[in-house]
Amino acid sequence: MSDVIKLLPDSVANQIAAGEVIQRPASVIKELVENSIDAHADDITIILKEAGRTLIQVVDNGDGMSDTDARLAFERHSTSKIRNASDLFALHTMGFRGEALASIAAVSQLELRTTKKGSEMGTHITISGSKCESQEADVCPAGCNFMVKNLFFNVPARRKFLKSPKIELANIVKEFERLALVNPTVEFSLYNNDSILYKLQSGNIKQRIMQLFGNKIEEQLIPISIDTTIVRIEGFISKPENARKRNFLQYFFVNGRYMRHPYFHKAVLSGYEQLIPESMQPNYFLYFSVDPETIDVNIHPTKTEIKFENELPIWQILSAATKESLGRFSVVPSIDFDTDDAPDIPVFHIERDKPSQVDSPKIDIDASYNPFDSVKSSMGTSGNYSFHKVDPVVDWEKLYERFESSKKSSVDNMIDEMQLDDFSNRSLPDNSLQLSDTNNTDCLQIQNKYIVSQIKSGLMIVDQHRAHVKVLYEKFLKQLSGRSSISQRIMFPEMLQLSVSQGIALEDIHEELENVGFDISNLGGNDWSINGVPAGVEGIDIKDLLLQVIDSVCEGGKSISDRIKEHIAQVIAEKAAIPYGKQLSPQEMDTLLGNLLQLEAPNYTQDGKTVINILTIDSINKMF
Repeated sequence: MSDVIKLLPDSVANQIAAGEVIQRPASVIKELVENSIDAHADDITIILKEAGRTLIQVVDNGDGMSDTDARLAFERHSTSKIRNASDLFALHTMGFRGEALASIAAVSQLELRTTKKGSEMGTHITISGSKCESQEADVCPAGCNFMVKNLFFNVPARRKFLKSPKIELANIVKEFERLALVNPTVEFSLYNNDSILYKLQSGNIKQRIMQLFGNKIEEQLIPISIDTTIVRIEGFISKPENARKRNFLQYFFVNGRYMRHPYFHKAVLSGYEQLIPESMQPNYFLYFSVDPETIDVNIHPTKTEIKFENELPIWQILSAATKESLGRFSVVPSIDFDTDDAPDIPVFHIERDKPSQVDSPKIDIDASYNPFDSVKSSMGTSGNYSFHKVDPVVDWEKLYERFESSKKSSVDNMIDEMQLDDFSNRSLPDNSLQLSDTNNTDCLQIQNKYIVSQIKSGLMIVDQHRAHVKVLYEKFLKQLSGRSSISQRIMFPEMLQLSVSQGIALEDIHEELENVGFDISNLGGNDWSINGVPAGVEGIDIKDLLLQVIDSVCEGGKSISDRIKEHIAQVIAEKAAIPYGKQLSPQEMDTLLGNLLQLEAPNYTQDGKTVINILTIDSINKMF
């Protein structure tokens, strides 16, 4: 039997690595800029064409490379950062895996011009799909000039799944912001299609935050600083009144590297307990400095997931530091009791301001008048009233009888209109959902949360909130999918302030939002005016809804149009659905179950949560 295990060619291995390291143009920029930082560059320029699809160029003034190093740098696992396994636990550089350049070269047409500092002559190397096509001497400034052209040109499937240029540019801006925040002393420039997006000067952390997010953010920043034997934490947190429901700015950095850490995020939130609502989030820019031996950054190729040896102590330190900074720098408005030049305010005096008896109106009181006597009045020709007493008991009984009759007639008409007369003849995804008695479902509500109804195979238990969310979602999605969605003008337009990346994403989906009923106009820069909304979303936080839509289209999967409609329908349904704890009448429960069981897939919500559970007769019998 012949051997079946073979070594993969380098070109194939590099493409596999590229799938982990290089996911989109933003990934290329991250890897190349981190290499520039490791090469001690203090001036980095990024030039894009079509948001990186056609060209990604990164120019730095770092140490540069010799001609031998330039060629070897594109071999897999070749690196100047580490020499042995123990170096992984003493990292002081951004890169160390030796896979980035090989991965980029495997899925692009790449050119590198570089000159080592102190050398008069540099080198120019051209690589296409991992294959070195040429290398020759060249005269160029000290540092490196990478030109990555036609990303994923040889992997059509990967290129096909790239988002639109504006969405990819929004992702690039997000990555650029992280790189700029963690390196405030480095000058950065970012261009796209010959238009400058950022020109950042060297400065401190606070200045860099203001350069990226505007000068107004300075008013909400509270400094935080603590130094212990385990960790040193510096940076800024926001005042409680500046917490946001959406569009918040939250950044963690450790030893000069951006990281995601939900556990430490909860530590920050613990410092804001009882200061902000649960639905709100504070802004923070926090920089950790720890011993490299106490963290592991080699968990994921993107190097944003980091394991800490002292997570619990750091959590406690971070929580305490947050509370201390909030207590020290939060300013509580004081009441000014200065009365100088204040107007005189008259004070009521019981004797002086007692009402005059002369001015008081005289009121004639009829002691024999009884307001509960039912009377009939008629106006005579002379203008006088004549009163005729009647039996009050008889009249109230007649009125109540008419009310009951009207009520019964209205309920019967409502049930007829909802067409809840026959579920057993309807074909459903699960035959066990056929009701045993279509004329009287005898629904029972448990803890104002679940609805229980008898069916042929046992008992059907329904989550009332999820059931209503499912019904409303299908209703609104159908409405939004119509040819022309109705737009409802709002009396006072709402202002929406976005980050650069969010503004770019909104420009890309602007037409789609108009198609579903939004009327949004750009006021210049990243300020937008919301003038109209889709009919049916009145009373919902429109700014929060739009920010959720923007975030969802950046993360993506389906077409932008479908995601917008689905997300709007989902948000509206969640806001308008019956809440837990609401007591329902038998008719309301019947109506809800009827509408739910008419759907094609009633068992689960659109996000996969269970709506219906069946307790079968067999299961009940086994209990006894």
